[in-house]
Amino acid sequence: MDNYLRDMALFVEVVKARGFRSAADAIGIPNSTLSRRITELEKSIGLRLLHRTTRKIELTEAGQIYFERCKRIVDEARLAHEQLGEMLAQPSGVLRASLPVDFAVTYLAPLIAEFSRLYPGITFDFDLTPRRVDLVSEPFDVAIRMGQPENSQLIARPLATLTPYLYASPGYLKLSGEPSVPAELEQRECFNIQPAGTWTLHDGRQTATAAVGGRFSLNSVGMLRRLATLDLGIILLPEEIVADELASGKLQRIMPQWHGTPQPVYVLTETRLLPAKTQRFIEFLRERLGR
Repeated sequence: MDNYLRDMALFVEVVKARGFRSAADAIGIPNSTLSRRITELEKSIGLRLLHRTTRKIELTEAGQIYFERCKRIVDEARLAHEQLGEMLAQPSGVLRASLPVDFAVTYLAPLIAEFSRLYPGITFDFDLTPRRVDLVSEPFDVAIRMGQPENSQLIARPLATLTPYLYASPGYLKLSGEPSVPAELEQRECFNIQPAGTWTLHDGRQTATAAVGGRFSLNSVGMLRRLATLDLGIILLPEEIVADELASGKLQRIMPQWHGTPQPVYVLTETRLLPAKTQRFIEFLRERLGR
């Protein structure tokens, strides 16, 4: 049935173009192939549809009746196909995403709320645990990650670049004083996700390093922020992560001329062939985050 409908559509194109060569050029198939298919169509229905000459084609009486019916059927089929395509293109279904906890809660949540209002047909299943989900073996559509992608087999699309700055609470600064150069950070309580580490800082002209550490070993950015608001030390994080604490005055930026190494934010997928729900989500985030 599909081949029969295809040949009916080819017949309609030949009649509308008033010739095989013009129709073949418009459709993008060889002229000989097109002529053979119309001949096969005539044989299959047992009717002569066209009078062929070296210069033009003309419809037979039966061909005229057949053309009118074919055109109606083909037009209806094309309309149904377009409507089906539009329906399938509408974002719907469950969007399963793995998101970095603090970045999602602080920065992505308002964007996700906006996206959900734009596409009411999508429901959401978010994993905000610190673990790195496996997009190949687990049923996730997309993952957002900070830092350079680790798995080269995944498709990575840049979303944004976040620059970390130094922050501390007014209470901590009152107790310990505000450092003015990177070297002074080594005498301060500094929070790292790792037990100890080196902060690389830039001021636009030079780069400096500071071996920092403290009494707390953390694997939670949220806990790190909370301890900083409780006057316990200095943190190095993107402004987007500490926006709420800055707005409330619980944290303030220090050593403003210095900043950490910018961190890329990527959206990862297993494949480039994405359903509409995932495509729209990625496009929306890239637009809002400025990439």
